[in-house]
Amino acid sequence: MHSRNVPILSSALALNFSGGSIMALVGGIIGIELAPTPALSTLPISFVVLGTAIFVIPASMVMRRIGRKRSFILATFMAVIGALLAIYALSEKSFALFSISGLFVGLNAAFVQQYRFAAAESVEESRAGRAISYVLFGGIVAGFLGPEIAKRTQNLPGLEPYVGSFIALAIINGLVIVILSFMKDVAPPKEEATRGGRELSEISRQGNFLIAVMAGAAAYGVMAFIMTATPLQMNKLSSFSFADTAWVIQSHIIAMFLPSLITGRLIERFGLSKTMITGAVLLLASTGLAIFDTELIHYWGALVLLGFGWNLLFVGGSVLLTHTYRPEERFKTQAANDFLIFGIRAVASLTAGSVLFFSNWDRLNLIGFSVVLVTLIVILFQRKQIPQSQSEPPKA
Repeated sequence: MHSRNVPILSSALALNFSGGSIMALVGGIIGIELAPTPALSTLPISFVVLGTAIFVIPASMVMRRIGRKRSFILATFMAVIGALLAIYALSEKSFALFSISGLFVGLNAAFVQQYRFAAAESVEESRAGRAISYVLFGGIVAGFLGPEIAKRTQNLPGLEPYVGSFIALAIINGLVIVILSFMKDVAPPKEEATRGGRELSEISRQGNFLIAVMAGAAAYGVMAFIMTATPLQMNKLSSFSFADTAWVIQSHIIAMFLPSLITGRLIERFGLSKTMITGAVLLLASTGLAIFDTELIHYWGALVLLGFGWNLLFVGGSVLLTHTYRPEERFKTQAANDFLIFGIRAVASLTAGSVLFFSNWDRLNLIGFSVVLVTLIVILFQRKQIPQSQSEPPKA
């Protein structure tokens, strides 16, 4: 076991998510200034998510061939290229190139999403939940760092607006490469070298696999749907200042990862089903508060609840997924899970701007409410099939 990988991966994730939060905060705002129509304003952010969905399966193949460490470093280098392309796109005022730069950021994100599984493999099975939650806790740094960098670099002297933010993004990813160089690859299980395990079609027919994917997809899809629209709703439609908008997004990102201090322990104490149910209820509360009113405090409260709910539902789903595969089946199962989750997240990000501009903020949140409600009902009906102990063997 290489338990030292956990703080390394947590630090790398913190910086990676800082870069991601920069794009989440300014991507839509830049988009509305460069896009030919407001309905396409969230396209750059959607390209990030689309890139994640496209590359999760190739990422799995690359990691299986060259190992997680070298794969993570290679992906981070591609993110540097994406940041440089964004800088060029802004200097040329090219919406198309700026959107394409998001694909490179998304490619890296496809590998970053595997940090949680790399951490789980670096510790004893009984500590997988804590390892995943501790790695995700690195994201709390992103909550402070990313929006703060965006605010301080959006208008640097002598540069086009927001170019400084993407210079910072390139530097951040360079630091990630240095941090990842200290990671140790976990040797693959002997079973992985001798047999390929079950077919993915058989694995995916398990009830717990379907619940894990549904939980992750609902958590990430609804979170992306609402978070992508929030800067546009606040800054462009409701005329809140950039500082107020950044504060809400900053608080949301902190709320996404702050519970990771205790999520692993909550799973150990109360079980996976109760943890995921709590996450779903918090997401429902988030959409309800967003609909209730549109004062600054309501945006803040709704986005904080959105972050808390995302954490419990997503971490719970990730831990549940580890109960559905054998060691030799890990890469293909993880890739299928993330492909489905981030495919849905891509659709959510891509449609957020259109729903917001052609409908309204309330209906956008009602859509999110409906998705979470269906997910909660499924978990409640299937909760007896969900393992409650992290060391409980898969119900395959």
